Amino acid sequence: MKKSNLDSLFYSAGGLVLLAIILVAANFLFSAFKARVDLTQGSVYTLSPGTRAILGKLEAPVKIRYYYTQGGNTVPVALKTFAKRVEDLLAEYKAASGGKVIVEKFNPEPDSDAEESAQIDNVEGQQTNTGEKFYLGLSVSFLDKKEAIPVLSADREQLLEYDLTSKISQVAQAKKPVIGLMAGLPVLGRSLNPMTKQQPTEPWVLGSELKRTFEIKKVELDAKKIDDDIKVLLVIHPKNITEEAEYAIDQFVLRGGKLIAFVDPYAYFDQQPDMQNPFGGNQAGGSALYNLFKGWGVELDGGKVIADMTFPSGSGPRLLPTLLMLTNDAFNLDDIVMSQVGTMLVPFGGTFKGKLAEGLKQTVLIHSSKNAMPVDLIIATLSGEPSTRGFQPTGKEEPIAMRIVGKFKSAFPNGEPVPQQAPAKKGEALVPPPAPSGKHMREAAAENSVVLVADVDMLTDGAAVETQDVFGQKVVVPRNGNLAFAQGLVEQLAGDQNLATLRSRAAFSKPLTVLRKMEAQAQQAYLGKIKGLEDGLNQTTEKLQALQKGRTGTGTAAAAAVLTPEQQVEIENFRKKANETRKELKDLRKNLRVDSDRLELWTKVINIGAIPVLVAILGLVLALRRRSKLRMAVAA
Repeated sequence: MKKSNLDSLFYSAGGLVLLAIILVAANFLFSAFKARVDLTQGSVYTLSPGTRAILGKLEAPVKIRYYYTQGGNTVPVALKTFAKRVEDLLAEYKAASGGKVIVEKFNPEPDSDAEESAQIDNVEGQQTNTGEKFYLGLSVSFLDKKEAIPVLSADREQLLEYDLTSKISQVAQAKKPVIGLMAGLPVLGRSLNPMTKQQPTEPWVLGSELKRTFEIKKVELDAKKIDDDIKVLLVIHPKNITEEAEYAIDQFVLRGGKLIAFVDPYAYFDQQPDMQNPFGGNQAGGSALYNLFKGWGVELDGGKVIADMTFPSGSGPRLLPTLLMLTNDAFNLDDIVMSQVGTMLVPFGGTFKGKLAEGLKQTVLIHSSKNAMPVDLIIATLSGEPSTRGFQPTGKEEPIAMRIVGKFKSAFPNGEPVPQQAPAKKGEALVPPPAPSGKHMREAAAENSVVLVADVDMLTDGAAVETQDVFGQKVVVPRNGNLAFAQGLVEQLAGDQNLATLRSRAAFSKPLTVLRKMEAQAQQAYLGKIKGLEDGLNQTTEKLQALQKGRTGTGTAAAAAVLTPEQQVEIENFRKKANETRKELKDLRKNLRVDSDRLELWTKVINIGAIPVLVAILGLVLALRRRSKLRMAVAA
């Protein structure tokens, strides 16, 4: 049969019917196979290797009871779409577990058995704007252990896989790992104290989240020993820590305990009364592990915080170079924890320096840009031009967080410190200090690791999270990757390291890093102009003073106040120079805005319009090819 006859048959009515039958049959056959292609950057809709590893270790089936009110118009359209994505994700869990994950779906309509079951499983009902109730949540159970996600919120979609996998990991654990918490701030909350007039506070979100996964044991700042069942010690703002407590940490590290310490030269959220201020002002507190740092060869400058013009917050009069908005450029992405963070907010953080002791090596986890410098605490909270006056970058990346690895030696070579004694009262005998325990370790038997972070404020709720009201339910949504960083460190050292690979493993918002670099370069040039102007002002002032001194004693005070021709020339020259510099600054700011706007516009055009344009071009090319083939067939 000729090709023209085949084309005629294909485009005939019978051919169309045959094509329809083929499509229906193919659709029926392929419906038995579920496949999905994830083309998003970071594969945000695909189960990660960490989840698959945790599912592979399950020794018995885990049951997930998924509650979603489907009937009527109760659920908003946006949540219906999100609920479908949750259902698709649960299907992925079921398929990847090899039968170890059992998914049960319920439609909890009002006054139904499914609604009663949801309430028993601690899944909470939500109210729509019309007052109707609906459910969207789930519970995870393993044997006699059960954990719930009372409300599934679209705002936490980025953390959905982590939330679900962490619940599976929690119920499957035979026993929660024990974490020691030594803190100079109320991380776990604080009750009312009538004696000190301290008001009660709620636990930090960090504390609440850690309690879900671990058994938290509070360790005081004057502890004499770290309990043996503590696997990881988390130290947060150890202000006023005793020497005995530092020795206890020292021995804890030497016997293999893991240490994560958040210290701070300027803890903004720890405002204390300023004893030198007669009007009752406040000042931010500082903290460090002085003896341990000295023994390890680590230095934390307690009088300075880091200012960075590549990662500042705000702009113009609200520019705050000490409130750092860090992106991946500031992270060590080779570290499993840092690779999942995305962005971080570091308020008034410090930096580490010094030469580590023999046998220890450091790996920097977080660092500043090269366009940064340490600044005095007195200007830490200044914004705008005063915060950048005299800014001179060091030209090197300063470490903000680091991991120290090696065989640690005791920071107390003379053994256990003798506790300080209060002087004996009159008529009382002096009580001798307790004898040393005699179990002093001088060196660790094996290598260990310690993580040090030069900021505490990043862990507070004000810097790390925001609470949203979603249909009458309070939902905590991360502002950044601060808590992901802290929890990831603890999970890496104490829990299942696979969990650290899940948290915020792909960010939906991508910062314009090229734009930020352009702004930083222009800002650096801008600061250079300001410094030049200030230097010119100082030089002119010195010349004026020198001219004035030359006239001192030559006449009356009124005559001395009259400007000489030389002084007038100096002033006119400075005014002219100042006007020229201000014009250059104005042109610089204008060019910066133009370049920034142009780059942002083209970025949006490429991101939004590139794919549709490519599809249109591809369709046009295919149409032209098809027309060309038809013409050739007709000609034949």
